[in-house]
Amino acid sequence: MLTVQKLDVKGLRVLVRVDFNVPLKGGAIRDDNRIVAALPTIKELLKKGARVVLFSHLGKIKHKEAPEVVEEAKKKNNLAPIAARLGELLNQPVKFVPLARGKELANAVNELKEGEVLLMQNTRYEKGEEKNDPELSRIWADLADVYVMDAFGSAHRAHASTYGVPEILKSEGKPVAAGYLVEKEVANLTRCVKVSDKDRPYVAILGGLKVSDKIKVIDTLLDKCDKIIIGGAMAFTFFKAQGKSTGLSPVEDDQLEYARNCLAKAKGKIILPVDTVIGDAFLPEERKTVQVVNINDIPEGFEGLDIGPETDKLFSSHIAKAKMVFWNGPMGVFEQAEFQRGTISICKAIKALDGKAFTVCGGGDSAAAIKQFGFDKDFSHVSTGGGASLEMIENDGHLPGIDILG
Repeated sequence: MLTVQKLDVKGLRVLVRVDFNVPLKGGAIRDDNRIVAALPTIKELLKKGARVVLFSHLGKIKHKEAPEVVEEAKKKNNLAPIAARLGELLNQPVKFVPLARGKELANAVNELKEGEVLLMQNTRYEKGEEKNDPELSRIWADLADVYVMDAFGSAHRAHASTYGVPEILKSEGKPVAAGYLVEKEVANLTRCVKVSDKDRPYVAILGGLKVSDKIKVIDTLLDKCDKIIIGGAMAFTFFKAQGKSTGLSPVEDDQLEYARNCLAKAKGKIILPVDTVIGDAFLPEERKTVQVVNINDIPEGFEGLDIGPETDKLFSSHIAKAKMVFWNGPMGVFEQAEFQRGTISICKAIKALDGKAFTVCGGGDSAAAIKQFGFDKDFSHVSTGGGASLEMIENDGHLPGIDILG
């Protein structure tokens, strides 16, 4: 895989797929981490005298909706504020074209000088983006002499901007390369897939709401890991599969047979909670009672909302032995203060490894949690793509937006 460091791009139009899908409120950026993460690649290209053209998606635009709904979604997900913030971070002007195709965009790209940057409008303004439309891919490919993929969070999607464009440019013998962010993600996540003896014991920690969202990754990790810790709401599907009472806890009844088979196949590799923090309602304003119970003693009318203190100790004891850890999914409803302890206990156990293990947070809610609680610097790697990192694990290191670069 060609990397941005090896490119000779002086005077060339370099089309860079970045991930500027940042949270906005009233047109103001609430968190610019994804913009900051793209800076090393952009600065490298500018230093080499490239004419840099950036494109990214932002939010969701459902083109099947009524025209007025689509227009409102476009207005909400306009990339103009991102161009302004990027200019501040680069300390130079960033040209913004409020269109994702057409003569105005093509002219603006062709008029770029060496060391200048242009950001085009949200790729999802075009309905052909998510369909990997060949015509749209051709339009964007015509803007480029070189393509750089630096949007790992979108690499699991075979869209026009992530797959169609590099496919065309490759067929024309033009360079396609990975940016610094993608290069780093691939190197770190590949280590979690191609497991060496020095990284054992290898412990995976999975949480979140649904077993169905993680079936493939559980199956893959069962073959790779020494232990799989399962917490969060998804644990209750496993408990019901064992015949335990789960009260009002969320359970996927259509996954009970899978959970039973999974536990049988695991032969002791899967570690489940032994106690849980329960409440008589999910919403704080409706809740009257919170208590800790053994996992066998969940009463009717209550639901599990976090792992309990004995589970904290159990999970931490397994993490303490690890030489490699992959974590995706919180242990409880960490957005509510009463149910943060379990997720924080995982953070503390990983911090306690103190560099003696290779530790990866697989993006998504886990990444949000460790940042919220101040543990993001205690991991060897924090992925920028929740869905992409999971799919890379379950697909044995392969993603369409990465494979096309090879």
